[in-house]
Amino acid sequence: MEIKGAIFDLDGTLLDSMWVWNQVDIDFLGKRGFDVPPDYPKAIAAMGFHETAEYTIKRFDLKEKVKDVIAEWDRMAAQMYHERVQIKPYVREVLEWMKQQGIHLGVATASYRTLFEPCLRRNGVFDYFEAVTETSEVERGKGFPDIYIKAARTGGFRTVAVYDPVAQAEWEENTKKADYHIVKFKELLEPSSFLNRL
Repeated sequence: MEIKGAIFDLDGTLLDSMWVWNQVDIDFLGKRGFDVPPDYPKAIAAMGFHETAEYTIKRFDLKEKVKDVIAEWDRMAAQMYHERVQIKPYVREVLEWMKQQGIHLGVATASYRTLFEPCLRRNGVFDYFEAVTETSEVERGKGFPDIYIKAARTGGFRTVAVYDPVAQAEWEENTKKADYHIVKFKELLEPSSFLNRL
C-alpha cells in the first residue's frame, strides 16, 4: 500500500508539550498559595477553558473573573510554547524522509494556531506541512473523526499511536486502538519499520 499522506496530531505526538498545562496549573495555583490537588487534573480533563476557569475560581475561592483567569492561562501557555516546547527527537528527520518520498503532510490539532505555529516555526518544521486543521474549524472535537476527515478529505488512513510519558496511563488502550505504535520517532527510520512494508 502506497502512503500518499500523513496527518499528525501535535501535543504529545510531534511536540513534547504535554507538560505545559500541568505546569500552568502548578504556576497559576502556586502564585495564589495553593498546591495542585491530586484530583484536580482529572476533574478538569473533560472541561473546556471557560468551564475550567469557573470550576477553579469556585474551588479555590478566587476573587477573579473568568475572562481574566483564561487570559492568564493563555499568556502562560503561549510563553512556554513560544520559548520552551521542543519537537520530539527525530521528528524533523521523519518529516524530511516523508517529504522526500512525496508524502503529503498535514496537522490536525485541538491546539490554537497562536500557540503551535510559532513553536513549529522556531523548531524549523512548520513548512513541512501542506495543511493545518484545528478543532475550532469543525463542528465536533477530536473525539470524532470530523477534524481528520476535513484535514485529509479522504478516508483510508492507518493510525499510529505515539508514546508520551505524560499520557502513560492511556498507552495500552491507545496501542489497541491504533494500527501501529511507536515509542520513539527514530523507529520509523529503521529498515524494519512498518513504513517500509506498506
